[in-house]
Amino acid sequence: MISDAAAIEEELERGEAEIELAAERKDQSINWTVVIPAAIIILATVVWGLVGGDSFTNAASNSLAWVVDNLGWAFILFGTIFVAFVLVIAFSRFGTIRLGKVDEVPEFRTISWVAMMFAAGMGIGLMFYGASEPLTFYRDGLPGGEPNTVGPAMASAMFHWTLHPWALYAIVGLAIAYSTFRMGRKQLISSAFTPLVGEKHANGLFGKVIDILAIFATVFGTACSLGLGALQIRAGLEAAGFVENPGANLIIGIVAVLTLAFMVSAISGVGKGIQYLSNFNIILAAILAIFVFLMGPTVATLNLIPGSIGAYLSDFFAMAGRTAESADGTAGEWLSSWTIFYWAWWISWSPFVGMFLARISRGRSIKEFMLGVLLIPSGVSVVWFSIFGGTAITFEREGNSIWGDGSAESQLFNLLQQLPGGTVVGVVAVLLLGTFFITSADSASTVMGTISQNGKSDANPWISATWGLLTALIGMTLLISGGDEALSNLQNVTIVAAVPFLFVIIGLMFSIVKDLSNDVIYRDYREQQKFATKLARERRIHADHQRREALRERRKQRQKTNRN
Repeated sequence: MISDAAAIEEELERGEAEIELAAERKDQSINWTVVIPAAIIILATVVWGLVGGDSFTNAASNSLAWVVDNLGWAFILFGTIFVAFVLVIAFSRFGTIRLGKVDEVPEFRTISWVAMMFAAGMGIGLMFYGASEPLTFYRDGLPGGEPNTVGPAMASAMFHWTLHPWALYAIVGLAIAYSTFRMGRKQLISSAFTPLVGEKHANGLFGKVIDILAIFATVFGTACSLGLGALQIRAGLEAAGFVENPGANLIIGIVAVLTLAFMVSAISGVGKGIQYLSNFNIILAAILAIFVFLMGPTVATLNLIPGSIGAYLSDFFAMAGRTAESADGTAGEWLSSWTIFYWAWWISWSPFVGMFLARISRGRSIKEFMLGVLLIPSGVSVVWFSIFGGTAITFEREGNSIWGDGSAESQLFNLLQQLPGGTVVGVVAVLLLGTFFITSADSASTVMGTISQNGKSDANPWISATWGLLTALIGMTLLISGGDEALSNLQNVTIVAAVPFLFVIIGLMFSIVKDLSNDVIYRDYREQQKFATKLARERRIHADHQRREALRERRKQRQKTNRN
């Protein structure tokens, strides 16, 4: 057994020295067998949305209804399974394995790492829904519940924005980071399936289909987010008095300016553009949150933070088990608009956020990665919703409602307008939305560039910028042409695009476990366990043998004494 352990140690040292990262090869060309089919499917969907009119809207609505009726249970069930899986992996023996060589150090400082994961993961969404979602739940109530109840309203908002989405990102990110930086495979989701389907299928038709789906889901998931950001920036400009009666031309102008900005960021590379902008985002977001906290109902917000966390923990399993059959079968429509939409939205973002997290997490241990991705952004979301949602609910209870015409994009600015200096801070909020727009598009385009170039870690920035430009144009085109149904259609397409990836993520869990089980560090641990178990058993056998020998010796002594 000692020789086996020594052999594993030699294998570990040899493997660390010889590992070659396919993601860092400079000769990776564009994978046209992935790019062309993905582009055709995306453009066909956009053209249908432009010329199809009612048929596109009906198809999107019917597809959503089918997903909710037939697969809603799967989104709900596996959403919580993903959270449990992340925690189990983090606290298992796998947690000590590093995403890279044994002695590798993280590429980015922790503060930059946190800033980039937060900005790429859901920055625009927090700005859009931070005040409006808890207020909506408070005013309208929840399935089977009564309106005007603070605890359930805050708990449901936190449920949608904390552990569940980041568990999805952590699973995809871990699969890609381990496969890329530990095993030396291409930086692709398809490559992470190598332990399950073999290298031939991972590089063949099976893998290409997964990569095509990854681009498709990323484009529409990102387009949906960019659409939300553009709508809210327009509302902010109107609230600040810069424009009056804004229309479609303003949306075009907003998207054009921000797209130009993010292309400059994308061309500068992940180590510069996204890192600097993400750090800037964190500073602006902190300024905005501190302002609302201090100028708003501070004591009420402080009371809401522990109360909201308590409500979230006490109602966790009730919220996790809410399906279309809940509330006497009336919860289906609510779920399709909120929980299932969110779960699908996070899944559609998981290819690019997961791959982006993998890209920025090289050198970190699996435990650090899983817990950092799961808990740090979740904690930020708790504070964010307590401040903005709590302030909105407090104003509602005091008769100073920010509800307005019910449009979510304007409610953040309605809230700021009620605070001293809110008009000036509203400009800061518009700037923050713009930088979140840039970092989201930047990180998404970086990932699509990587997929397009066979998993090259530092993809050609011009290829990445081209994908980002197309995504922004798609979001803008569907928003402008779709009228009142535009955002709804985008959301419905996002849900449909996410369905295949639900099963991809389920498969990734099995692939992760199989891959980690074959890691030389884990095998070394298992061999040490076996050695320790065998040694303990041999010690017990030796002790039993000694006791039997001692007993036999005592018997001989008694027999000798008796004869004498």
